[in-house]
Amino acid sequence: MNTTGPELDAEPEQEPSLARRRPGRLVALLAGLVSAAVALGVAELVSGFNRQWRSPVLDVGDRVIDAAPPFLKEFAIDTFGTNDKPALLIGIGVILAIYAAIVGYVALRHRFIVGVVGIALFGLVGVWAALSRRSEAPWHVVVPSLFGAAAGIGALLLLRRSLCTAPAAAADLDESDTSTGRRTFLAHSGVVLGGLAASAAVVGAVGRWLGNRFSASESRSGVALPAAADPLPELPAGVQVDVAGMTPFVTPNADFYRIDTALTAPQVPIEGYLLRFTGMVDNQLELSYEDLLDRELIERDITLTCVSNEIGGRLIGNARWLGTRLDALLEEAGVQPGADQIVGRSFDGYPCGFPVADAMDGRDALVVVGMNGEPLPIEHGFPVRLVVPGLYGYVSATKWLTEIELTTFAAFDHYWLRRGWAQKAPIKLMSRIDTPKGLANVAAGVVPIAGVAWEQHVGISAVEVNVDDAGWQPAELGEVTSDDTWRQWKYSWEATPGRHSIAVRAIDNTGAIQTDERAEPIPDGASGHHTIVVNVG
Repeated sequence: MNTTGPELDAEPEQEPSLARRRPGRLVALLAGLVSAAVALGVAELVSGFNRQWRSPVLDVGDRVIDAAPPFLKEFAIDTFGTNDKPALLIGIGVILAIYAAIVGYVALRHRFIVGVVGIALFGLVGVWAALSRRSEAPWHVVVPSLFGAAAGIGALLLLRRSLCTAPAAAADLDESDTSTGRRTFLAHSGVVLGGLAASAAVVGAVGRWLGNRFSASESRSGVALPAAADPLPELPAGVQVDVAGMTPFVTPNADFYRIDTALTAPQVPIEGYLLRFTGMVDNQLELSYEDLLDRELIERDITLTCVSNEIGGRLIGNARWLGTRLDALLEEAGVQPGADQIVGRSFDGYPCGFPVADAMDGRDALVVVGMNGEPLPIEHGFPVRLVVPGLYGYVSATKWLTEIELTTFAAFDHYWLRRGWAQKAPIKLMSRIDTPKGLANVAAGVVPIAGVAWEQHVGISAVEVNVDDAGWQPAELGEVTSDDTWRQWKYSWEATPGRHSIAVRAIDNTGAIQTDERAEPIPDGASGHHTIVVNVG
């Protein structure tokens, strides 16, 4: 009997064997990006469980700010203005995305261990950045970076198993193949990558929501500032010159410039807050927020200027501040002989320093709790900051203030001195044209030219305008409440058709004339005449 029929000769059908395949270049690059997103999302989630924990991106960003040379800081401010910090975060994100894409490409198309090492190195950078904070940090601040790195490695491993293991037939598919098998595999890859990316976004959003528990907004909203023991009257109408397009004499809080070294504003609630006076003092004071509110509070109109302000720049603002006198607090603490520097330290460890003499010479140096009739905005230092008229902010205007140390210039170099800026920073005599704008087209006839001039704690006695180098002509001055604010001015110009240059200079209360010698902000502030060109039709 013949037993070799076709039914017996056929081999049983086998399942296609599994094989390793190399995903396409784009898929491998996307896998790296998704793994990084998972790492950052998990780190954000973990950081939301402890007030002292932060996303590694923020810690690394802070270290970048600390390491950046002065010219790079100036470039960032010149280019992005008060948006320098979002620009930095975007830059870090771009660099991280490129790094992550390369890690994914190498891991899934060449050697997986290289990808693991790449993610681990990023985690170690986060650990280093967390432990290198300006303020003393406990060991456990490294937890978000460690969990994030572990999650990133886990995501990369999951993607390797999902994207690099496929039926043998699919493993042999060419990049240009448009067969059903390849389309199915690509659809599978898209689902896996998209699912992980969406999960990372959700995890990160939850982490951000958890982190909002540590916001100081609720603490700030519960503050009722007491009335000043020495209140100021309403501003006279004459402080504001009547010219369209002029800067307001008082800068609204929302428009006040913000330049500092904090990537995100520190969240410092009033509950448990302490301001300590340390160093070369007879009595080491500790004052709560309530202690400060219970002291005699005074109001003062004071203009602040950033040392990075270019000629004609906008990094300057004027506000009505509420606070207690710094000299009274220092007298209570007892400044020891030989102490010549006051170091203000912020919640995040930023230290700046200025002469003791500048706080004790009678000027209205204040420990501030209020700004323009409300508690300090969080971005401007809530709950407490320093304001010292006559000094650039980088040496004196400490926000989120937690410590005032008495020391010497010989013993301590403040933050920006170590980075090439000047040790002492009195405000320079400056002026600015606000209207018309440079390169504006104006009609012939009487054209009002107007702007502001300042030299805080010295004051402005005159402003002069020079059109087409025809000679300096006096401008009309607005009223002023003190020598610690800027002063507005205006000049009526008989404009004739053509192209014209307009320059301005100020004269202070000592008779000093603003120099025309141009200097960049580094190391102690810009100088020179603000000059614009306009077209008269």
